[in-house]
Amino acid sequence: MTDRKKELKETLSDLSYYVTQENGTERPFTSEYNDLFEDGIYVDIVSGEALYSSRDKFDAGCGWPSFSRSLVDLVNIKDHSHGMIRTEIRSPKADSHLGHVFPDGPVEMGGLRHCVNGAALKFIPLGNMEKLGYNQWFFLFEE
Repeated sequence: MTDRKKELKETLSDLSYYVTQENGTERPFTSEYNDLFEDGIYVDIVSGEALYSSRDKFDAGCGWPSFSRSLVDLVNIKDHSHGMIRTEIRSPKADSHLGHVFPDGPVEMGGLRHCVNGAALKFIPLGNMEKLGYNQWFFLFEE
């Protein structure tokens, strides 16, 4: 095990490590973020990189936090596992497994559904964004 993997194993929860480092999937409807619609951003739990805005989040009814788009260009990988052809999404900086993207999102939001494991994310409420260094994303919440 590399030093980085060892450090992550010690700092992340078992579930977050399994999802982000071992390409795992959390059980549906178990994420604390599935039903959270407060203003803020979602960041990679490993690197802290901003990934999603709450303004692009919607209830897909699938059991995982769902977003119509990301804030950054994610790494897309064709995934042929489980007898399906899907597109896996990974964070660009930490290479964390996030989930998959599907073309069945709301048409009015662009038609995509980023189906993301909540265990791969950390939510930063709008009120905490400045003190945590995410003020460059304030423009997302201006009317």
